[in-house]
Amino acid sequence: MIFENLQAKDQQAQTQNSVRLSLDCKATVCIGDYSRGGKTRGDTQACDHDMGIKDKGIPCGVVDEDRGDLYIEFGQSYKTSDFIVDVLEHWWEHLPSATRQALPSIQLKIDNGPESSGVRTQFLNRLVAWVDQIGKPLQLLYFPPYHSKYNPIERCWGILEQHWNGAQLTDIETMLAWAQSMTWKGNPPVIRLNTATYEKGIALTKQAMASIENRLERNPLLPKYDILIRPA
Repeated sequence: MIFENLQAKDQQAQTQNSVRLSLDCKATVCIGDYSRGGKTRGDTQACDHDMGIKDKGIPCGVVDEDRGDLYIEFGQSYKTSDFIVDVLEHWWEHLPSATRQALPSIQLKIDNGPESSGVRTQFLNRLVAWVDQIGKPLQLLYFPPYHSKYNPIERCWGILEQHWNGAQLTDIETMLAWAQSMTWKGNPPVIRLNTATYEKGIALTKQAMASIENRLERNPLLPKYDILIRPA
């Protein structure tokens, strides 16, 4: 039923000329003299296991399914609800003003992970505030557990991993340069470094969440997998 619902909502979004987005975080990237996929390019003196990570990059991407535009932000703190919503906000801010104004609504496909699930209070709280700020309805659509491979952004991660496989990402600048030099649908992605520090474990009380829940229009058949948020 979840995939049938996704297909139906996709058709609806295309009819309404809504932007169809896919968002997800990739596994944390270790920065340093580490081999990529067991291979290194040029210098073979690379570590094949973790010797104590000093720097890291947390890739979080947003891809426009129709236009093919790819936005990737690298965090350096923790993968949290606030980090994910900040990435979404930054994606919106980089769009031309005319493009933002022309969009009737936003559809967002996302994995049902712990930081962004349909019951994660801080994630939903931040999204409600963002929807009120931009004045556009947001349709949240989730994939079933253990089915993240169907999320369109995963194809972008596959291309990135192939692109920099074997490269030693010795510092932040090298990591960003490799990401910038990949292409998706024939175009380079927009790359941004996020140096903010995020706190883990932020959650709303039941009382505070009650007002947020009143703003969520949950599909009665799929309440955790299909959520509509309208501007106040």
